[in-house]
Amino acid sequence: MAELTDSASVFAALGDETRLRLVARLSNDGPLSITQLTADFDISRQAITKHLQVMESAGLVRSMQQGRESLWQLEQKRLAAARRRLQTISAQWDQTLGRLKRFVER
Repeated sequence: MAELTDSASVFAALGDETRLRLVARLSNDGPLSITQLTADFDISRQAITKHLQVMESAGLVRSMQQGRESLWQLEQKRLAAARRRLQTISAQWDQTLGRLKRFVER
């Protein structure tokens, strides 16, 4: 049950289109600054920063200082854990649907 609670913040953070686009961008292009991230969005740097802070609170991203800029990067372990959780849920659904199918076919 603790794993579910832990995963909830990740899935809540990923439940926003802008944040999903940020994850995709960071996944493809590696660590990026706010300036680089805002280039693909029609929203302000401040809005991007707020999205990144939500993702940081969920453990999905972290910032690191490079000179005077902060670069944001994905936390791959956190994404991998979310992927494993989804695979577990998917397997559980497959088992449940299999049991339902067997029941109905009897």
